[in-house]
Amino acid sequence: MLEKQLLRNLSSSTRSFSRRLCSKPRGFTRPNSTSAGAEAAKPQAAPTNLPWTEYLAIRRNKRRWQTAVTIPCALLGFAGGAAYFGTRETDATKPIMGIDPFFFYGICTVGCAGVGWLLGPSLGTALWRSTHRRLVTLIDARDREFYARIAKNRVDASLQTPTQPVPDYYGEKIGSLHQYRQWLRDQAKYKRRTSLPEE
Repeated sequence: MLEKQLLRNLSSSTRSFSRRLCSKPRGFTRPNSTSAGAEAAKPQAAPTNLPWTEYLAIRRNKRRWQTAVTIPCALLGFAGGAAYFGTRETDATKPIMGIDPFFFYGICTVGCAGVGWLLGPSLGTALWRSTHRRLVTLIDARDREFYARIAKNRVDASLQTPTQPVPDYYGEKIGSLHQYRQWLRDQAKYKRRTSLPEE
């Protein structure tokens, strides 16, 4: 009797063990590829278009970089010109190109500062592009579209006079949508002023 009971218990335990062995383990199931975890793990695609507000803010930041580099370049140019031309021997009796040597070297020193001032924006742009490589292609695409809008809406340069130049002909000071709208108003006002006959 006891042996039958033991055999019955043993057979039932082996059946339950075999059922558990054949069933799928719940803790090791693979997540579906369309689950939220898999979606979050996928790298997000780079944006293909840049909003105008963000583009104009980036443009304003780029202009600040240009200004920040232009000032030291001008100072370095002035210092370099002063160091070079200040140490040259001068003879007041021998003018250079009909100019007193002291004034000539002073003009050359100021010219070195001007060269530094002209090179500054280019160096600032190069530095900005090297630090913002991820946005360069988007910025270039927006630049082309922006300058096409500027060329379409600005005043004809032939209408300007020496006393009344076209306001911000290249749109360099535009750094926000508000400034762009103001630029459009200024261009329209200039067109009206130049097209009306003088009384």
